Amino acid sequence: MRSKMKEGKLIVFSAPSGSGKTTIVRHLLKQPELNLEFSISATSREKRGKEVHGKDYYYLSLKEFKDKIKSDAFLEWEEVYRDNFYGTLKEEVERIWAEGKHVIFDIDVSGGLRIKRKFPEQTLAIFVKPPDLNELVRRLKDRGEESEDKINMRVSKAPAELATAPLFDKIVVNKDLDDALEKAYKLVSDFLKD
Repeated sequence: MRSKMKEGKLIVFSAPSGSGKTTIVRHLLKQPELNLEFSISATSREKRGKEVHGKDYYYLSLKEFKDKIKSDAFLEWEEVYRDNFYGTLKEEVERIWAEGKHVIFDIDVSGGLRIKRKFPEQTLAIFVKPPDLNELVRRLKDRGEESEDKINMRVSKAPAELATAPLFDKIVVNKDLDDALEKAYKLVSDFLKD
């Protein structure tokens, strides 16, 4: 990547589905003084509903995705399900840094930790924790977006994801959303001042 002078910082938010990380990331993106821009992930999965290429994801064919892996175009990538890849393109991070902004990620646990390992000094990795598993299930059901099977699949992954929390720089427990937003803002703001 570029010399350290051109690079901004990387803010990673990871959590089990339903913890509230996306809500927190959206809130932080609305704070102009933080100078953040969202890193759009690439995926080999099909678009869903009203998703838009270049806004929700960069949609690549399976072949395009694998070709980019071979050419080392990704900062991190993962095969989440068979032939269903997600990753962060290096050019996406470079684009944001070229605009003089810091990059914020809403990313799965393993992807978040890979970014932290690659850029240990420049990255603040924050784990968003639900108060407990029952609350996580309730939130996923309240969304009304997914089948019972999909919710059960997400919940079954949660204990393993929760076990990685100590590997992150900071943990924000999202019991009360306003408190979680305030804590996340302070963590990010303090990190960007360094």
